[in-house]
Amino acid sequence: MSASENPFELGTDGPATIVAAIDGSLTSLRAAAYAGGLARRQGSRLLAIYVESVGTLAGVSAAGVVASREATEATAEDLRRLVELARQRGVELTLTTRTGDPYTEITRFAEEVRADALVVGASEHLGHRLVGSLAVRLVRAGRWPVTVVP
Repeated sequence: MSASENPFELGTDGPATIVAAIDGSLTSLRAAAYAGGLARRQGSRLLAIYVESVGTLAGVSAAGVVASREATEATAEDLRRLVELARQRGVELTLTTRTGDPYTEITRFAEEVRADALVVGASEHLGHRLVGSLAVRLVRAGRWPVTVVP
């Protein structure tokens, strides 16, 4: 098959499509900023994905549900500011939100948009260092270059 028959090839001339996974944590916001700079320098399309985990509301009290909603609203506001900041810096950022398992939804999204690279924040949880974080799982998937931002 010649190059003209297969116009899509991952990683040929730098990333054409970069996916940044954002969960509202400080490291994920730094990852989004890094991805924005990379997209601006490379002339890449920048897509961000926020995945709300379904399990966060299971078995929680009414007060827990209210606290969870407030946290989600605060994260949504952070994400709106992130999109605006990117646009001010000349980067067109498209934000997608999904609900489900973060690993599953991020990999599904990256496949759908034919991502050339993923950018994620390092986990801030000690337990993830022992059993593996989302970033480690994405690296182990071996489908895309993954940049993990501290």
